[in-house]
Amino acid sequence: MLAIGVPTILAALWFAWRYRASNTRAGYFPDWDYSGQLELVVWSIPTFVILFLGGVIWIGSHDLDPARPLKSTQPPLELQVVSLDWKWLFIYPGQGIATLNQLVVPAGRPLHLSLTSSSVMNVFFVPRLGSMIYTMNGVRTELHLQADQTGDFHGQSAQFSGDGFSDMKFVVHAVAAPAFESWVANVRGRGATLDVPRYSKLLRPAIEPAPVSFGAVDGQLFQAVLTQQLPQAPGPNNRETR
Repeated sequence: MLAIGVPTILAALWFAWRYRASNTRAGYFPDWDYSGQLELVVWSIPTFVILFLGGVIWIGSHDLDPARPLKSTQPPLELQVVSLDWKWLFIYPGQGIATLNQLVVPAGRPLHLSLTSSSVMNVFFVPRLGSMIYTMNGVRTELHLQADQTGDFHGQSAQFSGDGFSDMKFVVHAVAAPAFESWVANVRGRGATLDVPRYSKLLRPAIEPAPVSFGAVDGQLFQAVLTQQLPQAPGPNNRETR
């Protein structure tokens, strides 16, 4: 804006000084009404500004596209995410396990998240890791993230979705690769199996007081949710605590 504002202010001051009444050397052309050179200057400035800003937006939009894979020598960890009322379901299709309100990932490895919603529109957001992304019923959105270092990162819902949306929180635990494999082995085969009947119970609007792990998961569950083969959640009409 200064590139436009400063020259305009200087030009206004220069014109006032140049064409003051006491300056007899200033030219006076009462019949002048058009200059092609002046028109070229006047229109070239906003044209170049638009081209410059458009180029920056075009490049930035593609570089920061949430669905664009991250450059890495490691294959991404596939994750499936379902926003429930008012909790987050994370499915590890390659590992055959699932978690509720807890996401454990290997540090330094890219993550490919496929997201949908069982009910109302929501927003998945881990502020310290990157972009937020919407989740919508019957729609699959994609997000690529990566935790460069180990640590715990706060995750939340960034969309008003009912009475309990402010309690719709989770923690991302970024651990070393061996620790992640150990965690997967510890979870796999233990606890409940996440199948259609158990998923149907999760559809009830409720706030989970603690993270939950599932030692096995129906491999077609996410696809069934995405294609609306399973009933939708009733929506955030009431609130209960499990």
